[in-house]
Amino acid sequence: MLKSQVREEIFKIMFRYPFVNEGEMAEQVSFSLEDLEGKSEENIQRIKNKVEAILSNVDAIDQKIEACCEGWSFNRIGKAEIAIMRIATYEIMFDDAIPNSVAINEAVELTKLYCDEDAKGFVNAVLGKIEKSVNA
Repeated sequence: MLKSQVREEIFKIMFRYPFVNEGEMAEQVSFSLEDLEGKSEENIQRIKNKVEAILSNVDAIDQKIEACCEGWSFNRIGKAEIAIMRIATYEIMFDDAIPNSVAINEAVELTKLYCDEDAKGFVNAVLGKIEKSVNA
């Protein structure tokens, strides 16, 4: 499983987050990981660890996203775009193993797959602002 495929599986799990209550999210993660039968245990563990890390930092991540979405209410942003930006923002803020440029590029690629055509520019711009604010 390529790193981009791992990230896509993380996105699919994170997309569920706004639609379930907090207590159900662990169950959703388990269901998603069961669907990955036949994948390496290493990749499954990588997905689980990243999702858990994102969820444990989701408040700080959401605050950073909202602060960098000038003129946009967090509630107006599409759920897919938020899930994608949560992953990339986590990587920018907390995961030194992933270069910021890779986190942003992978987010834009996911946006091309799962969002409206115009969303990629928005996601790219917001993540660029997040990167600048973190590195300031």
